[in-house]
Amino acid sequence: MLDTRGPLVYLGRLENADEQFFTLVEVDVHDMAEGRTTKEKYVLEARKYGIKKNRAAVIVRRDEVVSLSRLEDVIEY
Repeated sequence: MLDTRGPLVYLGRLENADEQFFTLVEVDVHDMAEGRTTKEKYVLEARKYGIKKNRAAVIVRRDEVVSLSRLEDVIEY
């Protein structure tokens, strides 16, 4: 899971990371501006029910990312 400064959250498998970019595959790109839920709730639902993949791969600028976590490390409360 990549959390960004903006409204986007990326859920997928990390394939590569370098000095400028993260590359994810089998990705759910979700724009929080288009929904009524929070990033935290969206990620918890994905952990519980699975990722709804809508991209084969994405490349995300590293300077846009504020946190990186394994979905398995997200604690349900």
